[in-house]
Amino acid sequence: MIELRDLAYVRLGTKDLAGAERFTTGLLGLQAIRRGADRLYLRSNYRDHSLCYFAGEKREQAVGIELKDWNGLDAAMAALAAAGRPATRGTPAECADRAVEDFAWFDDPTGNRIELVVRPHDANRRYFAARDAGIKGFGHIGLNTTDSRRDERFWTSVFNVRVSDWIGGAPLLRMTNVHHQLALFPTKAPGVQHINHQVETIDDIMRSWYFLQERQVKIVFGPGRHATSGGYFLYFEGHDGMVFEYSNADRTIIDDDAAHRPRQFPMEAASFCVWGSKPDIAEFR
Repeated sequence: MIELRDLAYVRLGTKDLAGAERFTTGLLGLQAIRRGADRLYLRSNYRDHSLCYFAGEKREQAVGIELKDWNGLDAAMAALAAAGRPATRGTPAECADRAVEDFAWFDDPTGNRIELVVRPHDANRRYFAARDAGIKGFGHIGLNTTDSRRDERFWTSVFNVRVSDWIGGAPLLRMTNVHHQLALFPTKAPGVQHINHQVETIDDIMRSWYFLQERQVKIVFGPGRHATSGGYFLYFEGHDGMVFEYSNADRTIIDDDAAHRPRQFPMEAASFCVWGSKPDIAEFR
């Protein structure tokens, strides 16, 4: 089994790097740390970066996940090949582009590009937000799946990934003791469904709700509170239509699988929000 440590970054293609920078710094509240003709790197915590926009198509996306074993990339590639998902090792130039010491990429069964990274670089200066949104760091992602049962089996059999809860056919998955770092949402094509950043307090969520509304940013869900993780949340539409989320107070699961019983919630609005907020997000309906 391949041991994963945590999410490292998301990479998104875009035709408008300047627009991506305006949104992610002035509205979302990340720190732009490097810019180039075809790259924009953004920081949200202690890591070198957690979000990278590059010149390309919107459908060109990748998710970086850190391997727990610094020397385990060869074994991970062998395990993926045995599972029918062969991986390709990154070149030195590609490693430098990602600020990692080594990595290999593969496509999950839906076609999402996943990059297993070794020793992703930490920042040598503290994170300093472009606006005070209260962001503590990169939290989790929603990932598209064209067959949630198949993809759940893949993630939980090949990796040290466990189910925390289900909403309908969507499994919420964890690789640490945080309630979830991955959530698989049934749809028709691969892609990153939403990107979550954790914030300090519910006050940060409410301040951003007013802030974003005043600037005509489309709110697509919330403010609310999740039935599964217990986190307070706000979802909004960002650059190129990507959905971003602020949340805080996600549950931690510190017991083992024998003691933790994943719960099955129905696919309905109340399973996403116990306050009664209704989502304007296709995968949540």
